[in-house]
Amino acid sequence: MRPNPPSPVELALLISVFVVSACGLVYELAAGALASYLLGDSVLQFSTVIGAYLFAMGVGSYLSRFLERQLSAHFLRIELLVALAGGLLPLLLFVAHAAVPQSFRLVLYALVMLVGILVGLEIPLVMRMLKKNVALKDLVSQVLTFDYLGALAVSVAFPLLLVPNLGLARTGLLFGLMNAGVALWALWLFRHELRHFGSHVLACAATLAALTGAFVWADHITTWAEDKLYQDHAVIALTTPYQRIVVTNAPGEGRLGYRLFLNGNLQFAQRDEYRYHEALVHPVMAAFAEHGAPKKVAVLGGGDGMAAREILKYPGVESITLVELDPAMTKLFTDEPVLSALNAQSLSSPKVRVVNTDAFGYLEHSDEVFDVIVVDFPDPTNFSVGKLFTNAFYALLDQHLSASGYAVIQTTSPLVARKSFWTVVHTVESVGLSATPYHAHVPSFGEWGFVIASRRPYHLPNALPAGLRFLNTKSLPLLFDFPQDMDSVPTEINRLSNQVLVSTYEEEWGRVAK
Repeated sequence: MRPNPPSPVELALLISVFVVSACGLVYELAAGALASYLLGDSVLQFSTVIGAYLFAMGVGSYLSRFLERQLSAHFLRIELLVALAGGLLPLLLFVAHAAVPQSFRLVLYALVMLVGILVGLEIPLVMRMLKKNVALKDLVSQVLTFDYLGALAVSVAFPLLLVPNLGLARTGLLFGLMNAGVALWALWLFRHELRHFGSHVLACAATLAALTGAFVWADHITTWAEDKLYQDHAVIALTTPYQRIVVTNAPGEGRLGYRLFLNGNLQFAQRDEYRYHEALVHPVMAAFAEHGAPKKVAVLGGGDGMAAREILKYPGVESITLVELDPAMTKLFTDEPVLSALNAQSLSSPKVRVVNTDAFGYLEHSDEVFDVIVVDFPDPTNFSVGKLFTNAFYALLDQHLSASGYAVIQTTSPLVARKSFWTVVHTVESVGLSATPYHAHVPSFGEWGFVIASRRPYHLPNALPAGLRFLNTKSLPLLFDFPQDMDSVPTEINRLSNQVLVSTYEEEWGRVAK
């Protein structure tokens, strides 16, 4: 016997399950993404946020048993509360991180628990509203089907469509408006059952007005929050599927000028970036040039084009392959006039080929060999970046170096994160490469470290390109001298299977933050 098709009310309730499921997952993903952007260590943040959220949903499901009468009115109120708490969650977290950074984790998990409890109340209420007309086995299968379909739709759309086009704040608000839309639908559908109908109308109108206003002013609010957080005006701020990119500007004599932040971590300051990039590039490029001009060069990371700018000071270079995961980075530093001026339009050079892909995967599938490889990744704040500092990655790097080639790796601070720095040195050595560590003082960062990896011993160059602002042949040897407080210490090898560097890095830099 074929089951009867669902009535219009049943169908509407099932569609609402799809919507509320999609909204609930968006709030969960937004909280996890923001926690990883602002706190680092994406695996830890996503794991704890999702765990807390699921626990809160369980609490909400349990509490639903105490809602016995006027289920339609309870459902309407809960939808409005979810719309406000969930829709505003990303915006509130941005503001909290700027205004009360010391209490950010408390605010984060309080909001996650609140939204989780409210979302946990929704589905049990819908099932109880449907059970009058639907057999239990059909009820469970239908509700769970629509629930999982909503989760599937959002899990695909969130990273590919929503965040790249709307950003995290407006994505949350859009789905908050969808929750409010479900409340409006419930208001109309159950209008004959609701007591105090006028009060419900006013509540719906106020919720829609608040969310719409926040949607319109979202950019202004996030800009204010980021200006306060970074202490300078944020001239560019965007969220990509990979990271949060913020560029600030502090013009004027003696000021820092333009600064680039990725997930809240400083990448360069205009005032002194030349020190970092000259130290990164020229010790290996000039050393190779003494045995013949380096013709093929790779830059892994370095999507800002600064390293490419320094490499192009060697006229013998025929090609530079720049491998940067995030296409938004290379696009910004190619198309934005103020940013492309910083890298001297290096990314527009006919010698530069930009490849937007994961560097690990690129080395696995490419058979190209390079004279010099410049490795300019962000610090290993999470496991997705940490894999690029493992012995597996350095073994791949070895395969792509010419017999007389050099690779250079930016390697955090040997003063602040001494153990992290020497972990990288020892990991390079573990794959059979010679490791030559050195360091330079960059005021924005302090003492900063680098490691040269090669198959032959490294020798200092006798000449450097003209026009450098920081390095010269007289000062260059000083970079390779390590005082006692930065000298080598015993460390483990950083492997894909353990990624000890991520926890070591977090521990060492965490002490500074405190």
